[in-house]
Amino acid sequence: MRADRLGDLPSSVDRPSYDRSAVTPGIVHVGVGGFHRAHQAMYLDALMNRGEALDWGVVGVGTMPGDRRMRDALAGQDHLYTLVVKHPDGRREARVVGSLVGYLYAPDDPEAVLERMCDPATRIVSLTVTEGGYHVGQVTGELDASDEALQADLADMTAPRSVFGFVVEALRRRFAAGTAPFTVMSCDNLPGNGDVARRMITAFARLADPALADRLEAEVAFPNAMVDRITPVTSPEDVEALREEGVEDAWPVVCEPFTQWVLEDHFPTGRPALEDVGVQVVDDVVPYELMKLRLLNASHQALCYLGYLAGYRYAHEVCQDPLFAGFLLGYMEDEGSPTLPEVPGVDLDAYRHELVERFANPEVRDTLARLCAESSDRIPKWLVPVIDHNLEHGGRVERSALVVASWARYAEGTDEAGEPIEVVDRRADSVMAAAAARSEDPLAFLRDRDLFGGLADDERFTGPYLRALESLHEVGARATLERWEAGT
Repeated sequence: MRADRLGDLPSSVDRPSYDRSAVTPGIVHVGVGGFHRAHQAMYLDALMNRGEALDWGVVGVGTMPGDRRMRDALAGQDHLYTLVVKHPDGRREARVVGSLVGYLYAPDDPEAVLERMCDPATRIVSLTVTEGGYHVGQVTGELDASDEALQADLADMTAPRSVFGFVVEALRRRFAAGTAPFTVMSCDNLPGNGDVARRMITAFARLADPALADRLEAEVAFPNAMVDRITPVTSPEDVEALREEGVEDAWPVVCEPFTQWVLEDHFPTGRPALEDVGVQVVDDVVPYELMKLRLLNASHQALCYLGYLAGYRYAHEVCQDPLFAGFLLGYMEDEGSPTLPEVPGVDLDAYRHELVERFANPEVRDTLARLCAESSDRIPKWLVPVIDHNLEHGGRVERSALVVASWARYAEGTDEAGEPIEVVDRRADSVMAAAAARSEDPLAFLRDRDLFGGLADDERFTGPYLRALESLHEVGARATLERWEAGT
């Protein structure tokens, strides 16, 4: 697929209606993966198709070794790519997205990234760098600056290696040149993502230059956002299906029909008119993000370990099973929802049932392995706050205890059929060692305060946790849920 061959695409494939040569960069986005391409870039493309936002093109930036593949795939097709929406009834809608107008692989040329960030036309630097990319100490909540790339940048910021290094050095240069600072917009799944980005990036800047940190804290905007669209890993079958339809794309992206973006309206140097294409631009994102984190994201964890242990490998398989779907709804109704403030304009009961329907979409084929990955980043941010809130307010924690126990059982590294499990986690060694220590210390898994705070000391949680873990070992995930439904 190339820009000059768009006219050759099948009529069933939508393509940009605007002149891409007229699109100029206004956003630098770090972390161009499937989610960014199915979400932020898609919204911008929709705006451009309305004849708007042509000065808000995106230049992507990759900093990780795996980003080389994205660089090469996009470079070979003029930074165009295909977005395929998979409907539950089997229908597929394909569209070519053209809002991405460039891509820089930072290790190739750090200075080129800095120059793009320093260009006055760049008014937003957005981030999709995963929860772990913000270097938040799990216990302290403060910056953990031990990362090798952060340390290298603190020693020499002239050729940054880390995302924080690029952002801080670019802002330093803009301040020195008298250029207004860009807005830093996080698009990651963590509570108060803009606030977290502000605190962590400012703390990093303070280690390098306290005066710069003071100015950054006073003058740079970090709006909060809630983002939502299930975007599974693109499979070889997805690539082949497009090829059979007449579309050659080295790396298309697939997603569900549902999409949501709730964005705090705090952009001193301007922003695209995203409300024109369905983005909810609000004064306070917190109620929406808590709803998503504690219902959708925590529910992913509630289904993935139990489902995997029981022999399922895809989210839709689990959620098409009434036993597992009932457990999920029970978690959301009895434990997740009571921790939420009022969410303006949202029917929570309808939202909960819609989540189960979304998870059950057989066309998305979201793998449980993906949902189980990097749990040490996810559980502390998505589920532990629910547990803490309910313990503090006298709420229920039994289902949450079973979810944590299922993670501990999963982290032992074998499923119920004796097949090995590849535990993908930045803390895999310590998590698996703690899970394996169960016979010597039944609470070993909970004693990691970086992950669970003081839960190991609270019998209101350890009681149901130990019963759940024992049941998972004794009878397995399905029978444990059957016992649950039977009230035994």
